[in-house]
Amino acid sequence: MNLDQAMQAFFDEAFELLQQMEAILLDAESTQSDPELLNALFRTIHTIKGSAGLFALDDIVGFTHQVENVLDRLRGGELALTETLTSLLLRCHDHVKAMLQALASHGTAPDATLGHALLAELAGLSGQAGAATPGEPSAEATAAAAHQDWLLYLGFGPDVLRHGLDPASFLSYLATLGHIEQVIPLYSGLNAVSDYDPEQNYLQLALRFAGHCDLATLHDVFEFAREDSHILIAPLADAARQLADAGGALPEAELQQARQSWLALGMMEGGKVAHAADQGMAAKIETVAGTPPPGTGDPAASPVAASKKVKANERAGESRFLRVEAEKLDNLINLIGELVIAGAAGNLLAQQTGSTALQEWNQGVSGLIEQIRTGALSMRMVQVGEIFNRFPRVVRDVSKELGKEIELKISGADAELDKTMVEKLGDPLMHIVRNAMDHGIEGTELRRLRGKPAQGTVRLNAYHESGSIVIEISDDGGGLNREKILKKAIDRSLIAPDAQLADQEIYALIFEPGFSTADQITNISGRGVGMDVVRRSIEALRGIISIDSELEVGTVFRIRLPLTLAIIDGFMVQAGDAIFIVPLESIVECVELPEEQSGNNSCDHLNLRNELLPLLRLATFFELPHPTPPRQNVVILQLGDRKAGLVVDRLLGEFQTVIKPLGSMFRSLKPIGGSTILGNGQVALILDVNELVTHVINRDAVKYSLAADQAHLGSAQAKPQHMRQ
Repeated sequence: MNLDQAMQAFFDEAFELLQQMEAILLDAESTQSDPELLNALFRTIHTIKGSAGLFALDDIVGFTHQVENVLDRLRGGELALTETLTSLLLRCHDHVKAMLQALASHGTAPDATLGHALLAELAGLSGQAGAATPGEPSAEATAAAAHQDWLLYLGFGPDVLRHGLDPASFLSYLATLGHIEQVIPLYSGLNAVSDYDPEQNYLQLALRFAGHCDLATLHDVFEFAREDSHILIAPLADAARQLADAGGALPEAELQQARQSWLALGMMEGGKVAHAADQGMAAKIETVAGTPPPGTGDPAASPVAASKKVKANERAGESRFLRVEAEKLDNLINLIGELVIAGAAGNLLAQQTGSTALQEWNQGVSGLIEQIRTGALSMRMVQVGEIFNRFPRVVRDVSKELGKEIELKISGADAELDKTMVEKLGDPLMHIVRNAMDHGIEGTELRRLRGKPAQGTVRLNAYHESGSIVIEISDDGGGLNREKILKKAIDRSLIAPDAQLADQEIYALIFEPGFSTADQITNISGRGVGMDVVRRSIEALRGIISIDSELEVGTVFRIRLPLTLAIIDGFMVQAGDAIFIVPLESIVECVELPEEQSGNNSCDHLNLRNELLPLLRLATFFELPHPTPPRQNVVILQLGDRKAGLVVDRLLGEFQTVIKPLGSMFRSLKPIGGSTILGNGQVALILDVNELVTHVINRDAVKYSLAADQAHLGSAQAKPQHMRQ
């Protein structure tokens, strides 16, 4: 691992730890007495500080050190996690994240005065006299540990460089805690130039250090090097005895090397030094084998032992997980897509030749391609909880800003979705959630007048249905005002004054650009900017968004998305001379259209087992010239709880489909979701089931509402004159 890889690993780990820190803070605010949460909270910032020290990131080390001091007092019971302290720690979290993001992107670091202001506020809130300048020991640390001299032996192992660890970084971090008075370099195993390995470490160090530090703090500096190294630290006054006690923990050659170098650094022998018992401290020796330091009691109870246990678990996880660049995975998916096309061509060739052996061979290859495809796509699937996890903080902050009591409930976070879609869903969901809190949830007094709990609820839920994933954002607020939306739409000339619209169509008007029914503009929402972007973002992912609402009860935004954007299982149909692909997960069944309805274009419904099914004749819809065959077929599609039938000329069977995007010229054709290449080289269009079913439902809604109006008008005209009055 080179330095760039090690730095990237540091950034990945740090951002994960910050995410944990935020989640723990939000949980711990309501469960302050849970010591496990507070300990875990301390470990997040402590690990970031230690890792940053290895890369000499002094600004981050200095800032996180002060935050760590407060968290240490918090877990020790000296401080209570109040709402004010939680808010301040969350702002400190944001500042650390901003510093890391600036480093990762080589951007501009956040203003240092903001960090100093946060530390000053933190010091005042926690009862400290003041915050130390980054890189200097804090006042609390000075009071907690007396100034003294230490001797250190750093027996770095031969593989530390291969693991991305630089011995110089440890010294840089150590220098932020005190003063390194003298360093003696020791070269072990470096005999002949011909045997020199540039990736192997030959350097060990002995040094004398002075500062306001305790033993645990010094050992934490070298926490990440213990796996490969022999680390020995002792107070100068008791170094001789501690070194004698280390006889079984260090190899004899290193023990002699440490003794000679410590003598040169001022260690005294011959009983001239007070024992450790008189000094009130003991040396800690950490080795690869995990030998507990003498006189420390239960090793499992020490912070270092707990840290080693965590590291052991992380090392065990290395055998189960492997980081892969997203670009490499995308390239693999593209190659598998081409393999699927090539497999389809082979299948077509096998059918044309009529060779039984070739068909059997192709069947085996097709099965393997299917397994590879499924396995590769599963590697891109991540839990939708990756998005949901960012919203507890959003709900907390926005509810405080609005002065409302709002609770967030999350379910279905383990449902999986393509990672590329997860990354693009964050902003649309954020906008809907913020709107739900601002416009949906009423104020406390109004909720009480309506007989609701004072605390409003926003819910995030995800589940799989019919080969798609559905994400619901719901609230128990005031709901959408149907009449208010209609009036606003008429005033803006979006619809005619006498237009007859279904509830779904009325609610969909809020997705029009600039449309808003808010009485006043707030910092959260109210300008009508964003909901049109939300719909476009969802449609760009081949999804649909719908709304269900009931006045004074609540609103549900329902987003339906395909599981992946790369490869789907399709069903080939023919209408005229054109071939179309229908996503297989949307198909319920296929039936034969009755003979009397086959050539009758005016017949747009089918009685299917006493269920009236609306029909869409594909050839007529796309205006394809073709002779009507004697018998046609109906492909029955289902979208949620809605069904529609697709009338086609021929059923051609299942087909693994690689989705190719349409050019910009064809993006306005919403019923077409993409294209694919068949085995014979012909291009087939992939149908967007969401658009087709929605078109059929809306067609019938308009048709029957007009028919009802005409019937009502005819009835009124048939009445006698005196009855009309």
